[in-house]
Amino acid sequence: MKRFWGFALILGMLSIPAFAAKNSQSLTVTTPVKVGTTQLAAGSYDLSWTGTGSTVQLSINQNGKTIVTVPAKATQTKSSVVSMSTDKVGGVDVLQSIQLHKVNLVLTGATANGE
Repeated sequence: MKRFWGFALILGMLSIPAFAAKNSQSLTVTTPVKVGTTQLAAGSYDLSWTGTGSTVQLSINQNGKTIVTVPAKATQTKSSVVSMSTDKVGGVDVLQSIQLHKVNLVLTGATANGE
């Protein structure tokens, strides 16, 4: 019986990365944009997020390094296009939301809207 639980534990631990990989996608930023207090240059980024509903933590990564992590709200959607919405605050484009194929991520908190 101990052996069974040992195998079950190992199998469960091996499946954790598979679940985490579900919540990730690439995004190409065509013009500089501010996310929280971080300015992102134009380029390709990898997005990953944890949590559901209004308790999501969105990480924006590049070359294997996390550039910025911000709170967000996730809603399930279906879209054929990946896009992002920005708002001009003090002459700077500030990221407000990211629309992905299966989820819409709306940045929340004071740093998300430039305050």
